[in-house]
Amino acid sequence: MTPKIFKEQIDNMSYEQLLRHNRFAPAGDPMFVGEVGKYYMKVMAEKRKIVGDREHTAASKSIGWEEK
Repeated sequence: MTPKIFKEQIDNMSYEQLLRHNRFAPAGDPMFVGEVGKYYMKVMAEKRKIVGDREHTAASKSIGWEEK
């Protein structure tokens, strides 16, 4: 996939989806490498500000720490 396609995919992910992927993606996942990785973290931080503490906590609890 090209960086453009990855960025479009990232833009269309909800905060919870971003958090889940961040928590459970394997090491070396292409969404966390180079330019795309920087973009991923930027978008995730922006969406984190939008959802606020309460929704962030709810999403984190919903996801848990073990992949289902």
